[in-house]
Amino acid sequence: MPGYVTCMTMTSESGPHDGSGARRYHHGDLRTALLAAAEAELAEKGVEGFTLRGCARRAGVSHAAPAHHFRDANALLTALAGVGFERFVASQKEAMAEAPSDPRSQLVASGIGNIRFALASPALFRLIFSSDRPDFDIPDLQRPATVAFTMLVDGVCAIRGGGALEDEAIMRDVYAAWAIAHGLADLLITGRMKHLSAMPQAERERHLAEIIGRSMPER
Repeated sequence: MPGYVTCMTMTSESGPHDGSGARRYHHGDLRTALLAAAEAELAEKGVEGFTLRGCARRAGVSHAAPAHHFRDANALLTALAGVGFERFVASQKEAMAEAPSDPRSQLVASGIGNIRFALASPALFRLIFSSDRPDFDIPDLQRPATVAFTMLVDGVCAIRGGGALEDEAIMRDVYAAWAIAHGLADLLITGRMKHLSAMPQAERERHLAEIIGRSMPER
C-alpha cells in the first residue's frame, strides 16, 4: 500500500514556514509528516541509526516539534510499527483476494502477501519482526499485530476444520507456516535467494507458493 503514510498539505493560513524556516503543520498533519519522515529515515539509516532529531530534520520541523506527538524515538518507531502491521495485513488480504477461495490456497496466498510486503518495505518488515524498539504493550500497536497473528491462526484452523490457540497441534502448524513464509521473505530481502530474486514476479511467486505449500498442514 504505497503512500499509506504521506505528508499532508500545510495550511494556507499558517503559510509553509514560520519565522525560523521550519514548516508549520496542523496538529494532525505533523504526526503524519513525522511518520512519513520516520519511514524514510528507517529505510536509509536502519533502526541502529534512527533518531528523532533526524526525523524532525527530514520533515522540515524544529527538533522540539516531535515532542507534540512522540516522547522519544522508540515511541515514533512504535507508531510506525503499527503502520507496518496495517500494511502487512493489507498485503496479505490483497494476495488472498487473487487466490482461489479454498482454505489451503488462502493460507498459501497469505504467505505470498507476507513476502510481497517484505520486498516492498524491507525496513518496516525488519522493524515489526526483528526489532525490540517498538513497544508491543501499546494498544495502537498491539491491535494490528494481533489482527495479523489471528489471520494466520484462522487460516490454519480453516484447513484443519477447526481448532484454537490452546491446541498444540494447531500451534505447531501455525509456527511452521509462519516460519516458512517469514524465512523466505528474509532470505529474499537479504539477497540470499538470487535465483528466485532474478525471476519475474509471477514466476517467482509460483515457486514460492509451491514452497510455502509444503509447510501447510493436512486436514
